[in-house]
Amino acid sequence: MDDWILWQLADSAFPSGGFAHSAGLEAATQLGEVVGPDGLEKFVTRSLWQAGAFALPILTEAHSEPEAITPIDRLCDAMTPSHVQNRASRAQGQALLRAAAAAFPEAIEALASRVRLERLPGHFAPIAGAVLRKLGVTQVRAQRLFLFLTLRGLVSAGVRLGLVGPLQGQAIEARAPAVAEQVLAECSSKNLDAAAQVDPLLELLQGHQERLYSRLFQS
Repeated sequence: MDDWILWQLADSAFPSGGFAHSAGLEAATQLGEVVGPDGLEKFVTRSLWQAGAFALPILTEAHSEPEAITPIDRLCDAMTPSHVQNRASRAQGQALLRAAAAAFPEAIEALASRVRLERLPGHFAPIAGAVLRKLGVTQVRAQRLFLFLTLRGLVSAGVRLGLVGPLQGQAIEARAPAVAEQVLAECSSKNLDAAAQVDPLLELLQGHQERLYSRLFQS
């Protein structure tokens, strides 16, 4: 795999839609569940474990069998009952697919056409797994990239919400890989049957997003 592809996908300029979402951080902040830099760092840790337990096995399955995207994507849809979280996952997955198809049409257009023709939900985790496999990204790199995007999105949201400044955010992002590697060690080999939502409070915070009087993010 060409490292340039991985860097392009990790670049904040790649329009995968993640910066429109806070993964429940905005609601957590307004409800007083997250306060200041320490609160943000704890929220990042919890979110990485949630992503590892639920999304990572789905991504791994789609990466292993991209041709099985239909049942994997539909199972992900059934396992995401929160309408706010479900909508956010669809939006990010479909944005990633559109951007990847525009950037790498020879590798991705067939997958994009299949998702359109079968009217699949296009959730973020299965789409990311299939796209990364089509682009030749190894499984372990795909898993790390997914966790990095989760981390980067939360830190960026924390900066925009005023929880931390840009330099504090970078310090949190620099410490987080230690947690991410623990998540990988425990979750990277889990199969689809092991996927589970392990932090109900994060789900509740996601669902509360639409109840906020004012908000910057979609989720």
